[in-house]
Amino acid sequence: METLRPAFAGRPRPLISYGLSFAAAAAQHVKQTFQASRVYVICSRSLARSTDTLAQLQQSLGADTVVGVRKGMQSHTLWSEVLEIVHDARRAQADLLLTVGGGSLTDGAKVVALALANDVTTEADLHKLSVGPDQSPTITAPRIPIISIPTSLSAGEYSNFAGATNDTTRRKHSFQAPLQGPQLVILDPDLARSTPDHIWLSTGVRAVDHCVETAVAIQNTSEHTDALALQALGRLVPGLLRCKADHSDRDAYLQCQLGSVDAMAACTTGAVAVQLGASHGIGHQLGPLGVGHGETSCILLPAVCKFNARHNANTARQARVRDFLLAQPVVAELLRRRSVDVSAADLGDLLDAVIRELGMPRSLHDVHVGRDKLDGLAANSLHDRWCQSNPVPLKEKEQVLEILEMVV
Repeated sequence: METLRPAFAGRPRPLISYGLSFAAAAAQHVKQTFQASRVYVICSRSLARSTDTLAQLQQSLGADTVVGVRKGMQSHTLWSEVLEIVHDARRAQADLLLTVGGGSLTDGAKVVALALANDVTTEADLHKLSVGPDQSPTITAPRIPIISIPTSLSAGEYSNFAGATNDTTRRKHSFQAPLQGPQLVILDPDLARSTPDHIWLSTGVRAVDHCVETAVAIQNTSEHTDALALQALGRLVPGLLRCKADHSDRDAYLQCQLGSVDAMAACTTGAVAVQLGASHGIGHQLGPLGVGHGETSCILLPAVCKFNARHNANTARQARVRDFLLAQPVVAELLRRRSVDVSAADLGDLLDAVIRELGMPRSLHDVHVGRDKLDGLAANSLHDRWCQSNPVPLKEKEQVLEILEMVV
C-alpha cells in the first residue's frame, strides 16, 4: 500500500511516496498527478548498465511516454552535460523530467528545468542564471515538473537550490530561486539496496551533516529546527550502522531514507532557512576536485566541529548533539567497542568514530587530494555562502587552511 504525503509539514510540495515499487509509483503519478505524456528520463549510468531499473521504468511508463533518456552524469553536475540535456529535452518537447539515481542527477534536472524556462543555449546563458554579480535581474520560474527516484541519501531532492560546476574553472556555482526542486520524490528501499555501500553510506553521512550543521548552527535556528535535526539523527545514525551490518535489512534502508527527509526539513523549515556551515561550504568546492558529495562530509564534518569548538563558537549546541548521540545504544556500543574515552570525547570525536565504523574516508589523502590543491581549494571556499555563515565566519584563506590541515 502506498503512503503519499507532503515531505514537510505545512508545505504542499514536494510529496513523498513509499510503499509501491518505484516503477509502479512513477507510472501512476506521471499520469494521475502531473497529467504528463512526454517524459525525459535521466538515469544513473551504473543502474542503466548493471541493473534492469531503466527497463522496468520504461516498461511501466510505456514506450510512447518516454521521449528521451540520458544515461549518467558526472559528479557535481557539469555545465556542459546540463546543456546537452537541455538541448535534448527541448528537441523532445518533454513535459516532465524524471531522475533515478544520485544527487548530481537531481541537481542536473533542477538546473535543466530552469534553463529550459529561460531559453538557455550556451554556457554564458547558464552563467546568468547562477548566483553572483552577473546574475540576470529577471529569471523565469521552471514550468516542467520533476519526479525524483533517489538511490542515495544526499537529499538534494528536497531543496529548491542546486549546484553545478563550470567545466573550465572547476568552480561550483549555486542556482537558487526561482529554481524549483522535484514535486514528487519516490522512495523504494528495495531499489536503494542495489546502491553500492560507498555511495549509500557516504551520502548517508551527508544527510548526517545536514542534521549536525543545523543543530549546531547559530543563525535562524529554533526549537523546532533543533528537534527536527535530532529526530533525523535518531533515524540516520542507527540506520546507517544497521545497513553496514546487514544489506538485507530493508527497514534500515527505509529509516535512512525517511531520516534524510527529516534532515532536509530541519535545514529548510522557517521563513528564513537555517544557515549551515563550513563542512557544506568547503565541501562544495572540494567536490569538483573529484570527491563524491558524501565523501566531502565524511572528511570535513568532524574537523569543522572541532574548529568551531576550538574557537568557542557553539560549544553548548555541540554538547547537546554529543549527548543525544551518546544516548543512542548503537552509538554507545560502538564507542565501547572502539575504546573511545567518552568522558574526553567531543562531538567531532563521536562523528569520527561513526564515520570510521562505516568504513568511509577520513582524510584528503584517502581521496587522492594532495597539498598542492589546498591553496586553490581554500580560495574557492571563501566564495561559498555557507563558509560565511559558519559559526566562525570564514573570511580569510588561513581559516580554511586551518581546517584543511586537520584532514590532510
